[in-house]
Amino acid sequence: MAIKLRKSYKFAFRSSLYISVALTVFILGVTYLADLWNYLPFMVLFALLIFGISFFIIQIRVEKFIYKRIKKIYDDVSLLESTSFASGPITTDMATLTSEIEKFAKDKRIEIDTLKIREEYRKDFLGNVSHELKTPLFTVQGYILTLLDGALEDKKVRKKYLQRANKGVERLIYIVKDLDLITKLEVGDLSLEESSFDVIELIQNVFELLEMKASKRNISLTFDMDYKTPVYVWADRDKIQQVITNLVVNSIKYGHTGGTTEVSVENLIKNKVIVRVTDNGEGIPESHIPRIFERFYRIDKSGSRKEGGSGLGLSIVKHIIEAHGEKIYVESVVEVGSEFSFTLEKSKKQSA
Repeated sequence: MAIKLRKSYKFAFRSSLYISVALTVFILGVTYLADLWNYLPFMVLFALLIFGISFFIIQIRVEKFIYKRIKKIYDDVSLLESTSFASGPITTDMATLTSEIEKFAKDKRIEIDTLKIREEYRKDFLGNVSHELKTPLFTVQGYILTLLDGALEDKKVRKKYLQRANKGVERLIYIVKDLDLITKLEVGDLSLEESSFDVIELIQNVFELLEMKASKRNISLTFDMDYKTPVYVWADRDKIQQVITNLVVNSIKYGHTGGTTEVSVENLIKNKVIVRVTDNGEGIPESHIPRIFERFYRIDKSGSRKEGGSGLGLSIVKHIIEAHGEKIYVESVVEVGSEFSFTLEKSKKQSA
């Protein structure tokens, strides 16, 4: 990158002024002691000459000596591919240089801190992926090895173990699909197919799909009221169905047996609605709430998982909602329950 010099004369001017003033005071002292007042005009000219010569020499030295070192600093820093440092002509002014160096150092400190956070996040992510994958992998491997060791000859055992191995493979596929989806969401590679649809009808479809899962724990899936008219929203229908499904599935997993999962749709502002999914389950400790949308984040640090799943559900929910330009919120009290809510844009087809 070509670096241009932007000259500064502050240092040379001030230094020359100090020298001239000092010499002038000295000469005036000599004039006073030697009683040479007749030569005073020549002494003033001499002082001006001293100022000019000093200014010229100091400026040359600044540009030839100090500037070379400043330029080397800029050249070295440019190797770090900074986009802001030395983006314009550089200056020989020390105050400006110091300010730029301090700003550059501050930006680099922020970059380093960010990289450290990302490195920790990467380590956690790799550890979590390893943990999530190894359980079904070892399960499948165990069943296959058992079959190879002789159980293959027993038809009943063979069928049972193959079915269990298949469940392990299904969970692996589930995890890989969720990883693929969240990767696309994070890099912005997933296009939304937005359309107008009735969100009440969509929620009812989710209830029907999860009815058997909820009935196993005697959990009721219900609306907060009887919605007699459709509520049309503008979004990607399939993605919003996935969001509601993930939230309802979570409420079933962590809800108390015999509990309730309630969904409501309310007008928020003129062009927005808010969808709330509320349960009366275990609840989430306040200290964990800021991190529950992280990939694979567990409230239970023991690493055990009472329920299945990929551990990516809430993270996917957050990314889908944010891809729509909307917000998601969570409120929870331990042993009282949790409420997840998110906003959606109303459709122009919305009924009055």
